[in-house]
Amino acid sequence: MIAAGAAVATLHRYPVKSLLGEQLTAADVTAAGLAGDRALALLDTATGRVASAKHPRLWQRLLTLTAAIDPRGVRITGPGVDVHSTDPAAAKTLSALLGRNVELTGTPPEQALLDRADPDAVLRDGITATLPLVTNTLGGAAPGTFFDFAPVHLLTTATLRRITALHPAGIADLRRYRPNIVIDTADENGFPEDDWVGRELHIGEAALRVIVATPRCAIPTLAHGDLPRDPDALRVLARHHRIVPLPALGPQPCAGIYAQVLHPARIRPGDPVRVA
Repeated sequence: MIAAGAAVATLHRYPVKSLLGEQLTAADVTAAGLAGDRALALLDTATGRVASAKHPRLWQRLLTLTAAIDPRGVRITGPGVDVHSTDPAAAKTLSALLGRNVELTGTPPEQALLDRADPDAVLRDGITATLPLVTNTLGGAAPGTFFDFAPVHLLTTATLRRITALHPAGIADLRRYRPNIVIDTADENGFPEDDWVGRELHIGEAALRVIVATPRCAIPTLAHGDLPRDPDALRVLARHHRIVPLPALGPQPCAGIYAQVLHPARIRPGDPVRVA
């Protein structure tokens, strides 16, 4: 279940897929997730595939960039970079930083694909090795979007506390796990959201259905802006919380949950959260 007094702690949006995002004071939860979330993506012009830090050997530098929505569109900032999605030279600037030719788009290809490195291979061999890749198709969660699997990703403070307790350095930064909604579960510990799969979650006036635990990829291990690399951000889960989110996947290191939206509404930090 969920502890009495559970509430929204923080809200987060990632306007460009695999870039760092922004914290929000309020968010419109729509059928396609938080408004503006994963609205844009970078496409590798050589392969036609969506650029994703899930393939860290090629795309770890995406996480040196931050995307935030402002009146001019999406502003992308990072080392030597300050461009808007509406700037004609944005793609050229980003290509120079990333070392690959990319285009910035809000329209997914007819068959949007991305490559995902095996997380266990990342822990074993590192991010610079040539690793086994799985190719995933995007858009099933909400047509015309860049979501991998579902439009909303949630994480509890209880899970962050548990990762912190298990981490050799006693560290768990929520930025590594890229949630949309962080739920404060008061003094509860462990991974309580695992028990919410298949149930309705009411957040303020919004209603969501939790569909699956979130399998973690290589992204938590990577440097995120000023956060250094941290393989233990994934290794803790691989050792202590390996569960089966879907029968086809087998046991995976998991943290958090994916959900679909049943009833759209505007939500804010402090809104109460309950499991129906």
